[in-house]
Amino acid sequence: MQAEHEWVTRAKQVIRADAAAIQGTLDGVDDTFLAVARKFVACKGKILVTGSGTSGAIASRAAHLLSVGGTPAFYLPPADGLHGGLGVLQSEDLVLAISKGGSSAELNDFCARARTLCAGLMSITADPSSALAKLSDDVIRLTLPDDSDLGAVVATGSSLAAAAVTDALVEVCRIARGYGWDRVLFTHPSGAVGRDAEDSLKRLQNAGG
Repeated sequence: MQAEHEWVTRAKQVIRADAAAIQGTLDGVDDTFLAVARKFVACKGKILVTGSGTSGAIASRAAHLLSVGGTPAFYLPPADGLHGGLGVLQSEDLVLAISKGGSSAELNDFCARARTLCAGLMSITADPSSALAKLSDDVIRLTLPDDSDLGAVVATGSSLAAAAVTDALVEVCRIARGYGWDRVLFTHPSGAVGRDAEDSLKRLQNAGG
C-alpha cells in the first residue's frame, strides 16, 4: 500500500509538471506567434509539419488538426523527406518544424534543404540559439519549467506544450480563414463527430462560435 501511495504522489507530480509546461506556452503567444499565424493564413500552398521522435508524433497531430480547421497541412517525417520525400514541396508551401532542443541532425538537414524549396520555415523550440532556430524565419519559443520532462530526458511536458501552441494556431487560422463549424463538420462526417454534427452545429451557432 505504501508503494501505491508513492505511485499516486508521483503521478500527481507528473500531471502538475505537464500543466505547468502548458501554462508556460502563454508567454509564447506574442508578435512572433502572430507573424507565423499571418503566414499560415496567407499561405496559398500547404503546411508541411515535421519533427523527430515524440516531436514527430506532435507534428503529425498538428498537421491533422490544421487540416480539420481549414488550413491544408500534412506531416512528413524528416527521414522520409531525406529519402526523396522533399520533392513534395512547392514554392508556395510552408514548413513548420517542432523540436524541443532543435539539435536533431536529421531534422536540421531536412529543414536546411526544405527552406530552399518553399516559401518559409517556422519552428517551435525551447532553444532559440539552436541550429534549427538559426535556420528558421520565425521561431515560436517554448518557455519550459526545469521539471517539464521526465528526468529531463523523456519529452512529456515539452511535447504537450508544443501541442498546445499548435492547437492555438489551428483555432486562430480557422477563424482568420473564415472556416466555419459547418465546413468543419461537413469534412468530418464519421465517428461521433459526424453522428452528432447537426446538434453540434446548432449548439455552436447559438453560442456564436
